[in-house]
Amino acid sequence: MRILAVTGRLAEEDVRRSLAGIGADVLVLDLDVAAFITPKMLMEAHPKGFDLILIPGAVSADFSRAEEVLGSKIRLGPKHAVDLGAVVEHVDEVELSKTIPACVLMAERIASEAKALIGRLESSAGSVLSLRGVKIGGSSRMKVLAEIVDATRLDSLGLISRIEYYESQGADMIDLGIPLDAGAGEVARAVKIARGATSLPVSVDTISSELILAGVEAGAEMVLSLEGRNLPVAGPALARAGIPAVVIPGPGTLEENLASALSMGIDTIADPVLDPPLQGMASSLLSFDRFRKAYSDMPLFFGVGNVTELLDADSTGANALLAAIGAELGASILFTPEYSDKARGSVRELRIASEMMALAQARKSPPKDLGLDLLMLKEKRRRPNDRDPGPHEEATSAHSWEKDPAGSFVIGIANGQIRVRGRGLALAGKSARDLLNTLIDRGSVTRLDHAGYLGRELARAEIALQQGRSYCQDDRF
Repeated sequence: MRILAVTGRLAEEDVRRSLAGIGADVLVLDLDVAAFITPKMLMEAHPKGFDLILIPGAVSADFSRAEEVLGSKIRLGPKHAVDLGAVVEHVDEVELSKTIPACVLMAERIASEAKALIGRLESSAGSVLSLRGVKIGGSSRMKVLAEIVDATRLDSLGLISRIEYYESQGADMIDLGIPLDAGAGEVARAVKIARGATSLPVSVDTISSELILAGVEAGAEMVLSLEGRNLPVAGPALARAGIPAVVIPGPGTLEENLASALSMGIDTIADPVLDPPLQGMASSLLSFDRFRKAYSDMPLFFGVGNVTELLDADSTGANALLAAIGAELGASILFTPEYSDKARGSVRELRIASEMMALAQARKSPPKDLGLDLLMLKEKRRRPNDRDPGPHEEATSAHSWEKDPAGSFVIGIANGQIRVRGRGLALAGKSARDLLNTLIDRGSVTRLDHAGYLGRELARAEIALQQGRSYCQDDRF
């Protein structure tokens, strides 16, 4: 296939660099900005003999007439020259569009194929346990267990709301964290509410024998924190009910507690316990490795939240790395309480990371270029900066502000939307552009400096919304 990439003078170097060694031709038209290419310009250049002509993804004109005149298929390439090489290399795998940039089409296709493969892998995977159809252990994907801390202290609506949130974030199972001062009746109530609110498996997390029994009787499908003190009382009930349990060390060793649980006929999941950073984390990882080698078939519980909750760093990268470590160690369950504000979003991050690791293991490759990623602030391919335009005047901070006669506005975030209030007007939306355009169209902004200010603040609010951050008008961050 003969392919021609059309561009302008400013992007020529980037286009040629991106296509180096690929074999596509490059046509540089007589203009600086490639996005302003018109059908007339292309027809006047009259390139002939090409099977496919790629024009910049930012071009919006209709090139149907140019296709007829030139006898070549004309389609949108990527929006950025840096992605052109990747598009050309895979151009025979996707039907390019006249209206949708190639980079968008390919990203959607790759992501769709990745999701489909994840589904096929999980469908064919073997497992050690299965709870409500959720496979645990074996060759199945690592499952995300999301804990609701102090679940018995929430009212019905609060508990249901938290469960629905975790479900929307991709949790595979729901855990009810039970405080030590809870009563058996409160545990039973929480379990029954949770069982009625979700089709996901529900577990209880407590070391109290009485509360374990209350949870099991109410319908809990798994128990966390079975150990030497509660095993004698709770163990027989778990065995009779066929309820699996996560076994931890204490007061005896993990191996001793597992032996006791197994002798009672309990299906066990082992938790060697992941320690926090600088509190024994490296040594605990070695314990996981030793345990996996000794018990190759037993499902492993990996308490990711023990690290992310005690590390003042963005959870996205930490969760991705911990999921990769968990995958190497053969973990079956990734556990997070998503308790602190800085760990918010961990359930979603771990679900994506779990799927990334499943794909990477199937492909026998590192977890990159999979169609899924957890890149939030950094980018896979850096777009080139604008070249130095030459002499320029430095901007000044001196400006005389005047209040807009049309009024002022209060900007905030609530219920997953940007809210704008003022002068009897109340708007909501997720797009800074749409909100600002609405204000302008209604005559609510009459000064250029006010429009510029609102644009900046609305853009900050949109970024905060996308990143799951809080927003306060006029704050620096």
